[in-house]
Amino acid sequence: MFKVAALIWVMLATTIGGIAVIAIVATPSLAEKAAFLIPAGFLAGVLIAIPLSYMIAKKIAAGAAA
Repeated sequence: MFKVAALIWVMLATTIGGIAVIAIVATPSLAEKAAFLIPAGFLAGVLIAIPLSYMIAKKIAAGAAA
């Protein structure tokens, strides 16, 4: 299940991190502090994707076992 979770994490982390970066760049008040917020937002997205990818992999494994 770890391999499936890792593959899902790669896709999910870049997606969530990219959404965070776009939200920061698109908001003028946040874009002023972009040098700090873009890496922090991307890192937050990457960290949020870890438990989400595990939960998704768990559901995939449960469906495959049935």
